[in-house]
Amino acid sequence: MIVGIVAVAKNHAIGKDGKLPWHYSSDLKFFKQTTTGHAVVMGFNTWRSIGKPLPNRLNIVLSRSAQLEDDSNLLFLSSKEQVLKLSGYLKCDLFIIGGAKTYVEFADVIDKWIVTEVPLTIDDADVFMPGDFLAGFELSESNELKGGPVVKTFQR
Repeated sequence: MIVGIVAVAKNHAIGKDGKLPWHYSSDLKFFKQTTTGHAVVMGFNTWRSIGKPLPNRLNIVLSRSAQLEDDSNLLFLSSKEQVLKLSGYLKCDLFIIGGAKTYVEFADVIDKWIVTEVPLTIDDADVFMPGDFLAGFELSESNELKGGPVVKTFQR
């Protein structure tokens, strides 16, 4: 299954200066629990902001040119098509974890969205989700995390 996972502010903000513009340890813990043991796909800027492979996950970085250090949990692919071809061989879910361009690129193949709604508006954010990214999806589950964020699951 291909799953989009994102934390979004009230104004659809998802980033500022290459980072998350908030810190909720409950959301980070939820993200870790949800994606561990699976594959995560990210754009190069998201990879740069994380700075290292996420442990216990296959880290797939989309980049047309960058190739960094070899790591058993790190794979650089140059296209969505390569990621989708690889996904046919995986025995785990494929999580699309950002950034905005990567979410848009994979929008047509995402089966499920896991969206953490952050109870903030980030006025000076510089990266946003499209306002209609959940079009065609229906809410199937909702859970509040410690500190205020609400995790909602949407199915196509």
